[in-house]
Amino acid sequence: MDGSFNAILSYIKTVFLYDPHSPMIFTKFNFWGFFLVLYCVYAFVYKKIAIRNAYLFFVSLFFYYKTSGLFVFLLLFTALIDFNLAKAIFRSTSTTFRKWLVVVSVVVNLSVLFYFKYAYFFIDSLNQVTHSHHEVFNWFAYWLNGGMKETVNMLFGWFDIPLWHGFVMDKIILPVGISFYTFQTISYTVDVYRKRINPVKSFADFGFFVSFFPQLVAGPIVRANEFVPQIYQPYSISKRMFGMAIFLILNGLIKKMVLGDYIAVNFIDRVFDNPMYYTGFESVMALIAYSLQVYCDFSGYTDIAIGVAILMGFHLPTNFNSPYKAQSVAEFWKRWHISLSTWLKDYLYIPLGGNRNASAATWICITLIITIMVFLSGNFWLFLVFGGVALLFFILARIFPAFKKALTTDVNLMITMLFGGLWHGASWNFVIWGGLNGLGLVFYKNWRKISPFRNKHGWVVRVYAIAVTFAFISFTRIYFRAKDMETVGKMWDRIKNNFRADLAWDILVGYKYVFLAMLVGFIIHWLPSKTKSWYRAVFINLPNAVKVIIAVVTVFVIIQFISSDLQPFIYFQF
Repeated sequence: MDGSFNAILSYIKTVFLYDPHSPMIFTKFNFWGFFLVLYCVYAFVYKKIAIRNAYLFFVSLFFYYKTSGLFVFLLLFTALIDFNLAKAIFRSTSTTFRKWLVVVSVVVNLSVLFYFKYAYFFIDSLNQVTHSHHEVFNWFAYWLNGGMKETVNMLFGWFDIPLWHGFVMDKIILPVGISFYTFQTISYTVDVYRKRINPVKSFADFGFFVSFFPQLVAGPIVRANEFVPQIYQPYSISKRMFGMAIFLILNGLIKKMVLGDYIAVNFIDRVFDNPMYYTGFESVMALIAYSLQVYCDFSGYTDIAIGVAILMGFHLPTNFNSPYKAQSVAEFWKRWHISLSTWLKDYLYIPLGGNRNASAATWICITLIITIMVFLSGNFWLFLVFGGVALLFFILARIFPAFKKALTTDVNLMITMLFGGLWHGASWNFVIWGGLNGLGLVFYKNWRKISPFRNKHGWVVRVYAIAVTFAFISFTRIYFRAKDMETVGKMWDRIKNNFRADLAWDILVGYKYVFLAMLVGFIIHWLPSKTKSWYRAVFINLPNAVKVIIAVVTVFVIIQFISSDLQPFIYFQF
């Protein structure tokens, strides 16, 4: 009897307790078991909107707990802060007070994000500059371990379930998806301040908006003014939308697990882990392959998230639009991670002044960026250099109004892309990557004014523009993918000094299945939009029985490609 009880208790722990070695993600069977149970219960509550929202809030919290453990309390803290601040903003009649409440929201959210995401980056940089030995101490873990550990374990100790083992205090662990839900809560308070939306009716409704599980840990970033109105709409899904949901889920799984993971495990990871063992040609091909992998990985996750949300009657924003068809860097960023690009545009670039003028925030950001760069470089004489350049630009801007407008736009673009780079990760690699993309945008903005191709639209010009854009995006990603600057240096060295074009054919043959998978991936990506719409519509209009057969076959094929070590979604780290 005791043996059966222990077996049942062990199973319950597996199902309900967080396991850091087996988080709940779309590519594991535990998620689909979770979703099946969730959906069965959803069938009984979806008609009552208040109960539906509370239910989805609860299951989303459980999903995040199974993904990130007790960082679910951090999510709740963020939600509570912004829920109450937004209510106060809405009720206040003082413009000044409302502005200060928005500032409080932004400062609190970014402070939490900064603590968890950038503490190591700045402490390490400080140690390098000052030759000191400061160490990171996890004050968040210290406070929670002292205040809540005993209480939680006492409540669940009766069932022999030690829910709280305590946070590790000698290092700071980045909560999954913190960048995504932080931007969502900021958008909510700002949209309430701008009177684009009214505050939600209850904390359960707001918690549901913040924690909606399909997009919680890796996006797309959901705007409050786009999603909040859906919270109060009745459930509705047509036969066409149901077919679309199934198509997107299967499509996303294929992108991620058949294409993305296969080329990562069998080629990309090997080259980036040991670049000195490979030729420059292999490094170049790894960069091209990585562009395909990161697209398959992230857009695959987005497809699944959008599909799962549709099944529950909600619509998430499109996050990708065939980005490698872009004919310029500017067009690329309108097609890639659209929810982040538009967020940065609406909540950073335009408030800075956009392409109109420079705001006070522009000069504050410039001063902050220059100060940080000079401080971390250790060359304080650079203040004089930057000061001289700034003075020269100021004089030119006063004399030439056209130069002032162009300079303002360029500066605001650079600030936006630098912060966009930092959003992706806390290292100089991401700062450089963001800066290079900013320079690419600035160069294109000025080049298109004098380009001899600006009024030409032939296929040769289009192919050339796409190839140049893709090459630029792919080569800047060496800073995005490499684990540190040392790896970047080694790869550039191999490309420059040991390219070995004479071995290209042997390398292509040696990795024939990898390059075949890449070829298939790029061909599908570059198919005309009409072709993609056609085969998507064919699937949607198939009889349900045929859809089931296709789904079963697809899952069987995906299982054959599952590696022994599943690759995590790349954007989970952000």
